[in-house]
Amino acid sequence: MESKSTRTAGSLKVSEQVVGKIARLAASEVKGVALCEKGQRPARAEKSFLPRKFSALASPVKVRFSQEAAEIDISIITLQGHKAATTGENVQQAIKKAVQNMTGIAVSKVNVKIEGVRLTENER
Repeated sequence: MESKSTRTAGSLKVSEQVVGKIARLAASEVKGVALCEKGQRPARAEKSFLPRKFSALASPVKVRFSQEAAEIDISIITLQGHKAATTGENVQQAIKKAVQNMTGIAVSKVNVKIEGVRLTENER
């Protein structure tokens, strides 16, 4: 005889900010990424490589929830010597994997916008 157990669990809500932090952390661990911190201005030596609007970037990550899935937009700066397309694809995969593993929320899209190139890893 099978017994049915009923679980009454509360709801779990993960904020857009938490998903954004997870995405940012995952992106920062990808080789070739120099992610701009919130409100950080680019170093002088790299200004010629960046659009003017980049220095006013409020947050490098935007998260939207739709149809029980998350759509994530992220802006990154790549390091010189790394292929931008490959770095972007690696960022997409890392973010999707991290968000889905840590939150259980499906990720439908990860849009990566490469905003510029940092000349060396030590430039901040």
